[in-house]
Amino acid sequence: MDFTPSPRSVELLERLRELDADVVAPAEPIYREQRRDSGDIRFPPPVMEELKAEARKRGLWNLFMPDAEYGAGLSNTDYAPLCEQMGRSPLLGEATNCSAPDTGNMEILAQFGTETQREEWLRPLLEGKIRSCFAMTEPWVASSDASNISSRIEPDGDHYVINAHKWFTSGALDPRCRFAILMGVTDPDAEPYRRQSMIVVPLDAPGVTIVRGLPVFGHDEGPGHAETLFENVRLPKDSLLGTEGSGFAIAQARLGPGRIHHCMRAIGLAERALELMCVRAQTRKPFGRYLAEQGVVQERIAESRIQIEQARLLTMKAAWLMDTAGKKAARFEIAAIKVIGARVATDVIDRAIQIFGGAGVTDDWPLAAMYTHARTLHLVDGPDEVHMQQIAKRELRPYEIFRPS
Repeated sequence: MDFTPSPRSVELLERLRELDADVVAPAEPIYREQRRDSGDIRFPPPVMEELKAEARKRGLWNLFMPDAEYGAGLSNTDYAPLCEQMGRSPLLGEATNCSAPDTGNMEILAQFGTETQREEWLRPLLEGKIRSCFAMTEPWVASSDASNISSRIEPDGDHYVINAHKWFTSGALDPRCRFAILMGVTDPDAEPYRRQSMIVVPLDAPGVTIVRGLPVFGHDEGPGHAETLFENVRLPKDSLLGTEGSGFAIAQARLGPGRIHHCMRAIGLAERALELMCVRAQTRKPFGRYLAEQGVVQERIAESRIQIEQARLLTMKAAWLMDTAGKKAARFEIAAIKVIGARVATDVIDRAIQIFGGAGVTDDWPLAAMYTHARTLHLVDGPDEVHMQQIAKRELRPYEIFRPS
């Protein structure tokens, strides 16, 4: 296995760090102030458009896109360190047009969309002019098992009629969000993983309702996570993404890269928490000794460094496998890093909060918001238990011969 980044990846990472240090990080308080002054928690701060323009000028745009026709054309191995850098910043991903759920939607539109769909929806996303959302999770079924999806996309002549109740439709509350990619059942009588299809739904179509935003650990602002209703939404048949019955396959094509991106960003999040932890340990002096001199604090810092290095190496192995053998061959490594990435980020941020004391749970420092995000990652794109079940089944399979008949 060779995880050595290409010279291009090294050069892009250096430029990305410079963009973050010189432009994006200094804009964080301006971003928060503009949203606060607007009085609207969904307000897109204008400073973001300035950041996006600067990123484009520096050639740091659509770095996630593996197809060179639409983006940087980087391998997973080359994109990994760039994505990790984005995980350190709350704004860098959007500034470079590399933030979810748009990234996943762009990838599947490029791979499965018609020429018309790519022109109408993909092109504006690639240019950063609009946002999008992904409507898969449902409140009344265990959506981690896609065969449970109950939303209907019913053929009716030259149209489809959609009836769906979704939630955690991430990004739907952004005023720039123009469409959803929705997963629903087109043929309830087909075999379980051929029942579902995906369709592109304009959010201004009659029958689409954004019901509410769902606060996550008390946080609710920006693009948010929405409960959404699609009631008798009537769309032409050319709105379908891919073919009827291909919804599950498209979901897998979308979620594989999406999961590894989550893990890369989680490692960056953990790195930032460790840096904050170390600074705090060197500047606080309870009971006559700096925290950095306390054995328990040293142990927590060492444990954090070990966990981060382990997670990074496993993530790079998954990226390398995806590049050399394909997403299917890397599915177990992807499952493993999805679990470990969230776990490491949560553990390291939790230790940092403890070392910060009361300050760690306030909004004066970013740790509370970071913890909210990291803890949520245990559920995003499938809960930890689903991924661990896949891994366990593979491990157990060779030993089935020992099971009593």
